[in-house]
Amino acid sequence: GGKTSLEEAKRILELADLKGVIVIDTAPAYGDSEEVIGKVLPSQNNFNIVTKTPHFNTQIMTNDDVNLLESTFKKSLIKLNQSSIYGFLIHNANDILKENGHLLMEKMLLLKEAKLVEKVGFSVYTSQQIDNIINNYNYNIDIIQLPINVFDQRLIQSGHLTKLKEKGIEIHARSVFLQGLLLMNLEDMPSKLQSIKPHLKKYYQFISKHKLSKNQAALCFVNNINEIDYIVVGINNCKQLQQNILKLKECKLSDKNHFRAFAFNDNKILDPSQWNSG
Repeated sequence: GGKTSLEEAKRILELADLKGVIVIDTAPAYGDSEEVIGKVLPSQNNFNIVTKTPHFNTQIMTNDDVNLLESTFKKSLIKLNQSSIYGFLIHNANDILKENGHLLMEKMLLLKEAKLVEKVGFSVYTSQQIDNIINNYNYNIDIIQLPINVFDQRLIQSGHLTKLKEKGIEIHARSVFLQGLLLMNLEDMPSKLQSIKPHLKKYYQFISKHKLSKNQAALCFVNNINEIDYIVVGINNCKQLQQNILKLKECKLSDKNHFRAFAFNDNKILDPSQWNSG
């Protein structure tokens, strides 16, 4: 439907606040979303804002990268019209794993010490990234944002969700609709995704049998994972937000184990960044 208008963004946040949504997730990389939030967010609100670092193109982190992180963060505060925010995440976990990546973490901890941000952490894609980060930065992590959905159950199966929660780390789940794949009509599937079509068909038959809509089933699965603290969902308009909240409240399938059979392990399907690769 095109870019969300300022008026609609304001209505989305008003509805979210009314319905008890707590966290707003954004990033400098998301177009002008920070400016939009800063313009329409009421001065008195109950939201916890999470933003992220810029992208770093270097293979070895330097003081220039540290300065870029700090300047971008402070620009984010100005755009968001906030004196401080709830969370600040490394947008690409590989940045912290590069040579001298610890410099980024040290700067983030200084921002936390200065009370410009309450919690710091990472956005991750793989269990290997989680292991590498925990091994190197165990005592520093407050939040990890990670992908999880009905088809992508790898971090449940590997025990990583349990491990993170045992360490007291706050877990934000993203990609709950697998970039829209879990909402897609079978006849509309692009050729690159044809390999999962039989699996998706069985899944749709299952949720239909249990009288669940597509977005309801996807949300219910993640909502019933005890280790998950927050579910991150992209919203374009008030209607979407209202529907998601309603579907979540109506969830009839309370056990995530009902979905265990639909775990899929082909990374070319589970990682949307590979959908367009040859």
